[in-house]
Amino acid sequence: MRQTTTLAALLLTAASLAATSSCKTAQKPSATKTSSFSLPYEKFVLANGLEVVLHEDHSDPIVAVATIMHVGSNREKPGKTGFAHFFEHMSFNDSENAPVGANRKLIEEWGGQRNGSTWNDGTQYYEVVPKDAFDKIMWIDSDRLGYMIKTVTAEALAREIQVVKNEKRQNYDNVAYGFTNEVLRKNLYPADHPYNWTVIGSLPDLQAATLADVQEFYHQYYGPNNATLVISGDINIAETKAKVERWFGEIKKGPEVKPLGPRPVTLTEVKSLYLEDNFARLPQLQMVFPSIHEYHRDTYALDVLSQLLAGNRNSPLYKVIVEEQKLAPNVNTYQYSSELAGEFILQVRANPNTSLQQVHSAIQEGLQRFETQGFSDTELQRIRAKIETDLYSGVESVLSKALQMGRDNEFAGDPAYLTKAAKLAQAVTREDVMRVYNQYLKGKPYVMTSVVPKGQQNLVVPGAQLATVYQEKVIAGVQNEDVGQGKEAEFEKTVTKNDRSEPPFLETPLFKVPTIWNTSLANGLKVYGIDNREIPLVSFDVTIPGGHTLDPLAKAGTASLMAQLLMQGTAQKTPAQLEEAIDLLGATISVNSTNEEIRVQARCLARNFAPTLALVQEMLLQPRWDVAEFTRLKRSLATSLKGQEANPAAVASQNFFKLLYGPNHILSTPASGTLETTAGITLDDLKAYYNTNISPSGAAVHVVGAIDQNTVATALKPLEISWAAKTVSMPSQTIPAQTLGGNVYFIDVPDAKQSVLYIGKLALAGTDPDMSKATFANTLLGAGTSGRLGQLLRIQKGYTYGANSTVQELKEVAPFVVTTSVRANATGASLQLIRELLTNYGPTFSPADAETAKSKIMKSNTLVYESQGAKLGILRRISKFNKPSKFIEDDQQLLMQMGVADFKATIGKYMPEKEMVYVVVGDKATQLEEVKKFANGRVTLLDATGKLVK
Repeated sequence: MRQTTTLAALLLTAASLAATSSCKTAQKPSATKTSSFSLPYEKFVLANGLEVVLHEDHSDPIVAVATIMHVGSNREKPGKTGFAHFFEHMSFNDSENAPVGANRKLIEEWGGQRNGSTWNDGTQYYEVVPKDAFDKIMWIDSDRLGYMIKTVTAEALAREIQVVKNEKRQNYDNVAYGFTNEVLRKNLYPADHPYNWTVIGSLPDLQAATLADVQEFYHQYYGPNNATLVISGDINIAETKAKVERWFGEIKKGPEVKPLGPRPVTLTEVKSLYLEDNFARLPQLQMVFPSIHEYHRDTYALDVLSQLLAGNRNSPLYKVIVEEQKLAPNVNTYQYSSELAGEFILQVRANPNTSLQQVHSAIQEGLQRFETQGFSDTELQRIRAKIETDLYSGVESVLSKALQMGRDNEFAGDPAYLTKAAKLAQAVTREDVMRVYNQYLKGKPYVMTSVVPKGQQNLVVPGAQLATVYQEKVIAGVQNEDVGQGKEAEFEKTVTKNDRSEPPFLETPLFKVPTIWNTSLANGLKVYGIDNREIPLVSFDVTIPGGHTLDPLAKAGTASLMAQLLMQGTAQKTPAQLEEAIDLLGATISVNSTNEEIRVQARCLARNFAPTLALVQEMLLQPRWDVAEFTRLKRSLATSLKGQEANPAAVASQNFFKLLYGPNHILSTPASGTLETTAGITLDDLKAYYNTNISPSGAAVHVVGAIDQNTVATALKPLEISWAAKTVSMPSQTIPAQTLGGNVYFIDVPDAKQSVLYIGKLALAGTDPDMSKATFANTLLGAGTSGRLGQLLRIQKGYTYGANSTVQELKEVAPFVVTTSVRANATGASLQLIRELLTNYGPTFSPADAETAKSKIMKSNTLVYESQGAKLGILRRISKFNKPSKFIEDDQQLLMQMGVADFKATIGKYMPEKEMVYVVVGDKATQLEEVKKFANGRVTLLDATGKLVK
């Protein structure tokens, strides 16, 4: 589902734009050429009605292909909800001319990435591949669109039903506030409205899906005349037009899909509902006002209104709720528009034990303040200043360009609608803002939801009615959802004029590390840069070693709190003034603490690099140490940590690392700390951390973007002069003897619909010469859906929505870890399958596996370093681990020299199953006995904080 949270997201993020319908009537191929902003394109229409948009971008040897279908959950019928999203999953199974499983396996092995998504109004599929796989992606993508329905079997249907149900459990049923959207939709929209149900649908509806349903849906909506195809990247327009005609031209046209006209809703009275949430630890209030559909001119003014109400420290809702009444750490407002209707949403996740009636009253007070006090011209200027920066950010990659242009073409009829959207947003006036406030919010009825922790009904807004939602029951010993691969479909291939066998690779593109410059300043600060002119932006950071590693163990979270406080004003600027200064530059600045560093990160227009860097310097060297802000941050942190107590994934992660590192190692605690370790942190602790550990010695500045070394050097001069060096002592942490291999730990989260599994062991440090080998060796096991974990647990068994494994990279010895969330009643079976897979991975690793891993890694390098953020990652690894500037190319040479014996030895050394620690977080009442069977009765029970349960 798309969700617009900022004006920039509304306008510029490809994945967030959905829109009004565009009826396709063209029958003959036609072509037009135009250019808009920085997105020149050529558009033409095939005889079967497929609209095609081509965009050349020769910055990297990669190609993105996106297909946007004008069919979302709004085309479903009551009783068959979730079907558009479910069919998206089905489309990734098999097709007539591709090998079984190719769609989910081969693309990643070609070095590419692929995925799909469904929202209220549409479905999109996309791939990004090295250019040598361009013909192959045209083959497999067109086969999915036009030649997949005959391959669907009852077994494939049953398996994918389980995958989608696991997605629902993982993202909705097994998380806090996961049912809120369902309650909203059922009460905001009438029963016959296409937005009355969620995109994911209901479990009973999914379970009831039949082959006939799949076939009907395909034939009705999956014609090429209901789609836009966009190809963006290193292509030749004339050659690509011929390829499109060859691969897509023979697909049979489908029935006309008539557009759905706007269907906004109105309410005659306020609807107030409540729900007790098993996973929530904090009360949450949400108010939703009916608004207007996407692309209506009012959506831009409504989005500006949302930022004026709660977008910064001067906003009335923030001042009343956060600063004055201290009811919550934050407040969110946003305009959410879809093809048929829209919603204006106010959301507050309050502090523990806070009455939601107080929150509701505070919202009303904040809205009244907005009515009486209004807003300044500077506030409008701040919003407009961000548009240009976010405009470029939204089309940075070839994929984001493809999705942006495709969705704008399919839903607005114009691939270059981006320019119009930017102008409409810039044109929003004070009068527009107040008009939409009066039209959609002031005195208007709304749907209000009070979601409270289980047993805390006393926090609900008085008068609220109990909401009804379907909740799955997990019953011990019931294994009625086991599925398997099943037989391949038997069918007669569709006859085509063109040969639809797999085409060969084109010429292989080789990844080349961009030119990297580096220097050192007089105070010891190192500087690394990449001059990259694809977009007129600069991304940069100041990275200071230490971070969580330098926290006192008893006060873990000190570095994280200190980093957050650096954002709360400077000696010269109040928090509000600093926020305003950043916004007026159209920049973004953040300060974060990770396990091993403090990082100040920024992004800005190239022309604003110097003033943005000056603000970073002021924040870094002249902290405000604001007592009120420190108190607010501590309160906000306590709220956040309390909210994580019943998050199964957070509980599993925290206890997994505590078991590996032992109680006396700082990495046994999260970087944000725990409720226990953060309770006693004082402002003096933060000052002591800063005075002791914030130094240019060992620190580095990383810069990527449309800027040269001389310009960077000039801008850094003040920082070089003002930031004096001092020695920082890095403590040596002791890692306990690893004696827990083979142990199984169980943590109870009552009524959990899934079990979260963390399985792994400490492996090696990022400075270890074997680090690259270990990463390479993991590729076929758990990197992406094509990995054996994903193929087994998701594709073959349908036990999970996803499973992966990683070799983490730190200066400290870091773990190899397998993670997944599986259907509750598949917990024992999943554990057994993972054990068998880990046991056999090394012994069964073959010469063919070695070649597949090499191809996958080598080719993927052409696209994984495309963005400015990815290029920053290259610079960070160079500075942190003292790597040569050409280390990626060196790694490629190392990879090519690895034989089967090298892979096997690496797997045996760093991934042996017998040394793995197993952590299971799930429903004890139904799953503990199954886990005991897996562990031969030897299971250790822990509580959520890691304490033994007898």
